[in-house]
Amino acid sequence: MKVSIFGTGYVGLVTGSCFAEMGNEVLCVDIDASKVARLQAGEVPIYEPGLTGMVHDNVALGQLRFTTDVVAGIEHGEIIFIAVGTPADEDGSADMQYVLSVANSIGDHMTSEKVIVDKSTVPVGTADQVAQAIEQALKARGEDIPFHVVSNPEFLKEGAAIADFMKPDRIVVGSSSAQGARLLDQLYAPFNRNHDKIVHMDVRSAELTKYAANVMLATRISLMNELANLADLLGADIEAVRRGIGMDPRIGYHFIYPGTGYGGSCFPKDVKALIHTAAQVGYETRIVAGVEAVNADQKRVLFDKLSNHFLHNLAGRTFAMWGLAFKPNTDDLREAPSLTLIHLLNAAGAKVQAYDPEANAQARRLYADNELLEVCDTRNETLVGADALLVVTEWNEFRSPDFTALKSALKVPVIFDGRNLYEPDRLRDLGFAYYAIGRGT
Repeated sequence: MKVSIFGTGYVGLVTGSCFAEMGNEVLCVDIDASKVARLQAGEVPIYEPGLTGMVHDNVALGQLRFTTDVVAGIEHGEIIFIAVGTPADEDGSADMQYVLSVANSIGDHMTSEKVIVDKSTVPVGTADQVAQAIEQALKARGEDIPFHVVSNPEFLKEGAAIADFMKPDRIVVGSSSAQGARLLDQLYAPFNRNHDKIVHMDVRSAELTKYAANVMLATRISLMNELANLADLLGADIEAVRRGIGMDPRIGYHFIYPGTGYGGSCFPKDVKALIHTAAQVGYETRIVAGVEAVNADQKRVLFDKLSNHFLHNLAGRTFAMWGLAFKPNTDDLREAPSLTLIHLLNAAGAKVQAYDPEANAQARRLYADNELLEVCDTRNETLVGADALLVVTEWNEFRSPDFTALKSALKVPVIFDGRNLYEPDRLRDLGFAYYAIGRGT
């Protein structure tokens, strides 16, 4: 099938590459000429395991192409995916200008029947706005060309996006159009062979499903972080609690790991957007609002532990930081807890020496003018002259360091573990002061 993807960000590039992998002719459109040029040259601008190879292979086969030509993109696709950004506005609402801009362009230039798919995470009612924008543009041209707007939200985890797309646990299709639903069924057939994973529903339910899923997961994280903070005060071990509740099949082990708060491009934005959507219809989302408030507080918990340990005297000190990305297997720094920690430490007069296996380049661009942050090439470089170590992202290479060498390198043998990677008793036996999340410290 001929597929066009508007947007070559995380969702658009993964979606386009996976459809191309199944033999579809995919044309990805982006107005950023430099990004398109990089993609055409074989440079993949984001880190996602398996993505670079998939892009290279399908470009070589001619099944995946990139362009800045909006008209060409509209002409090419019998199915057009809108996968542009929907950043949070100042009031927490999703900024829809890029989605509606694509819709207007489709209405301005389409010459044949199209299925238009909202792939971006968008507020409930967006499909209606997209349909209205296209209809108005067609009327202005004096044209009456049939089209179908479908909601097909993505459920991709950064770091495992290729596997999530190729072997999805569900494919949500929201449509009032039999034609639109039929074409989406055909497009997704190669991903739907073992058993039927497609869930058909109305458009608004599909739009709400994506927000509901992300808010539910964010809620589990914030609740577990609250329990971890309570465990610290009560002298309990949240890791024992986690194992105890995780055995309950009604709860399970997913998203019940305490830490320094959630980040990334989805959870923070989507929680805010759902709060705003609810307010627009006069409903107060007390639990969802609490999720956001707990997460904001959780991002400074590690700093508070560190500050208390050093008796609030941080000026002139240097701290090693392992991990910058908001989670492992990605280079994404958006809303990452590390950014809050860096800000708080720098504001207190402390220097940070940080290392991340994939996010270093992003951090160097973001903090190019920050004299109190040094992005190091290795984890060991961060330890030189450091007063203590902060573990912020649970990359595998941080799980089993040489603790003897680590102790010798630090000015003070103290670790602040924001991901509970280590066992408290072992670290204390080795002579470390050890602070974790919810482990009685």
